[in-house]
Amino acid sequence: MANMLINQMGLPKSIANIFAARNILTAKDALSLTKFKLMELLDVGLSEVTSAALLLMEQCVQNEFLSGHLPTRLKGLDKALCGGISFGVLTELVGPAGIGKTQFCLKLSLLASLPTSYGGLDGRVIYMDVESKFSSRRMLEIGAKRFLEIFCMEGMAQDVCRMLI
Repeated sequence: MANMLINQMGLPKSIANIFAARNILTAKDALSLTKFKLMELLDVGLSEVTSAALLLMEQCVQNEFLSGHLPTRLKGLDKALCGGISFGVLTELVGPAGIGKTQFCLKLSLLASLPTSYGGLDGRVIYMDVESKFSSRRMLEIGAKRFLEIFCMEGMAQDVCRMLI
């Protein structure tokens, strides 16, 4: 989210134009400056800078779910990864045979395809398996065990599986 362009964040056009004119293009650019430096660059008072900074931070928080991370629901791992698996980057999962890489990827696929009302992303998943270990049956087993309240609902397992390619 920090690298999102300010003019795409839904801020008032007047604020976005001032930032753009001063070559402050991303939320990270703006929020990394002190209030006093922003006051100088933008030629506005402290209250205007504070309002703009608050708007940027609110936008970051509101959009973090959709543009930040997919929580794994493993507290320690999510903490180490600063919220989960990052969006918009390639993540390589490596480790010795039998450690659970495939199971973990199946779980992440389920999490990404679950409806947002159940903590998922309501998204589509492309599962690339170079070792031919993908098992739709195993995925359904994981879903039924980890997300019982969802998979017990009529047709939900089929709906979730349709989101996987």
